Amino acid sequence: MKRAATLSVLVCLLAVTAAAPASPDAGRRPDRPHGSLLDTVPKKGVLKVCTTGDYAPFTQRDPKDGTYRGVDVSMARDLARSLDAKPEFTATTWARLTGDVAARRCDIGVGGVSITLPRARQVSFSEPTREDGKTPIVRCADKDEFGEGTLADIDRPGTTVIVNPGGTNEEFTRANIERATIRLHPENTTIFEEIVAGRADVMMTDASETLYQSTIHPELCALHPEKPFTFSEKAYATPRGDADFREYVDQFVHLAVHDGTYATYEAEWMK
Repeated sequence: MKRAATLSVLVCLLAVTAAAPASPDAGRRPDRPHGSLLDTVPKKGVLKVCTTGDYAPFTQRDPKDGTYRGVDVSMARDLARSLDAKPEFTATTWARLTGDVAARRCDIGVGGVSITLPRARQVSFSEPTREDGKTPIVRCADKDEFGEGTLADIDRPGTTVIVNPGGTNEEFTRANIERATIRLHPENTTIFEEIVAGRADVMMTDASETLYQSTIHPELCALHPEKPFTFSEKAYATPRGDADFREYVDQFVHLAVHDGTYATYEAEWMK
């Protein structure tokens, strides 16, 4: 009799539990206490975007009025629009970008961001927007001095390699340059003018940037941009632990890359 009564009580408890409405916190993860950005961005009507503003053609900040332009800036505006939101651009640096995304100071990081394993430990990356890799850019008048543009041709005494600090350009340069002089230049927006003026000889950066800079600085020539030293991919950085938002960004990028939207934005800068 006691066993029968106990079983009866357990059956009643299970029935009550099954019929009870789900808690509003059901399915909410402890590392995502406020839900997915896929839901909160449309509710707030704002997509917070971190970008450096110093890496044309992907992101460029106008020093006069503080507005942003670039391939990935246009993409960020489209992404915000698709979420019924407006983009809110926040200035960052290459040294801080992934940390800002990881700390949720912004919802997404854009602007020619290369996927690296150290960065992937801090943030999640979307589907890639394009392939890229490090390649040299020099004064066209000095092009023949660098032969085939190999690292051995560049890493010689008397050569000054200029680099912007805090990103993959500095990482690559310090890992591969031992004999040439390395010179840090903090302003990525003016660094190519240093080469034009003869205060530096070479910069090694992404092939996409060398192609763009050679169009606005005819004095500069990109060396073998079709065969860069490295392989990399560019993508957008999103906070870890928010798979719903990352998957949405993946779909957004996939469609934009394959329907010609991304190529159209890029072509506007590569004229």
